[in-house]
Amino acid sequence: MNEQFFKALADLSAENEIDKDQLIEKIKEGIIKAIKKEYPESEHIRVDIDPESGKLEMCILKEVMKVMFVDDPENEIYIGEARTYDPDVKEGDWVEIPVNPTKIGRVAAQNAKQSIKHDIKDFERNKLIEQYKDREHEIVSATVQKVEPATGNAVITIDKNEHYFYRSEQIPGEVLREGDIIKVYIVSLGGTERKQPVVKLSRTHKDLVKRLFELEVPEIADGTVEIKAISRIAGVRSKIAVWSKDKNVDAVGACIGPRKSRISAVVSELNGEKIDVINWCEDEAEFIAKALAPAEVLSVELLETERRIEHEGEEREFERVIKKCRVVVPNNQFSLAIGNKGQNAKLAAGLTNYKIDIIPEVQPEAAAEQGNAGDGE
Repeated sequence: MNEQFFKALADLSAENEIDKDQLIEKIKEGIIKAIKKEYPESEHIRVDIDPESGKLEMCILKEVMKVMFVDDPENEIYIGEARTYDPDVKEGDWVEIPVNPTKIGRVAAQNAKQSIKHDIKDFERNKLIEQYKDREHEIVSATVQKVEPATGNAVITIDKNEHYFYRSEQIPGEVLREGDIIKVYIVSLGGTERKQPVVKLSRTHKDLVKRLFELEVPEIADGTVEIKAISRIAGVRSKIAVWSKDKNVDAVGACIGPRKSRISAVVSELNGEKIDVINWCEDEAEFIAKALAPAEVLSVELLETERRIEHEGEEREFERVIKKCRVVVPNNQFSLAIGNKGQNAKLAAGLTNYKIDIIPEVQPEAAAEQGNAGDGE
């Protein structure tokens, strides 16, 4: 029985990555609780577990008394009876009464099992918090274990921990398969006060793009090039604005890399998502024009800032600042500036934090008037 117990102990420790000594202490506590359940009046219980020697002992300690009829038989024992366990005991000594594991009782054994299971969950919870508390807003590699055909939700492993990866956090159009190794962004670690903390993972978050560029571009990693802003429509397109504190460094060129090697690596990880890299500048009008690339911009007019009082919940209110601008583009660039389904304009707005009103150089009414004037002449 001991051999089976210690094999199970070793497997339990390995499977849950729990320190064996800590696990033994928890198992001891569980067994003591089980014995107390069976012998509620016993005040002194000892459990010894030694994997090295293969010793598994549990006993109740009773004080040796000279009188035959002891006052507290659960904790005291007549010396004559005590000497059946240890012939050398004297009055006032403590004698160990072995507890047969089979006599603990099925209910008590079940209590020990539940206690140990609860402790293991605590270990897993604390281990999860320890592993991820300093990794929020970072990216990690994950292995796809399985994908649910009906929902598209996946189970992935990170550092031997299984996580549920929702379809809504996967890149649209991406098909995950068992065995795939993907990069995921750790958005947050929540619910640390609950029994099971929640690690929120994403491949749609815009900062995944930022972290991928940090991995691929040494100039970003060492701070020479800085990513100033990111705007993303996951699975379709991203725009990033970059800047270098070193005037001799081409920030855009550094991100693209020799023969587009660096940006291609990021695009590949993002399942072919297109990425526009532009130079950031302090001049807001100029930056807005750059953000609307590849469309040509004729002029940018910064409009008066709008301030709104909005409410969050029933009591809290806050002021929302809306920056607005009007952009004029050549007529033949209007569709390009707006983009398919408005994507280019939306990405530019997200990158610059401006509400952008895009208008063609010649309005339809003005064009009609010019046409009439020409006819008249």
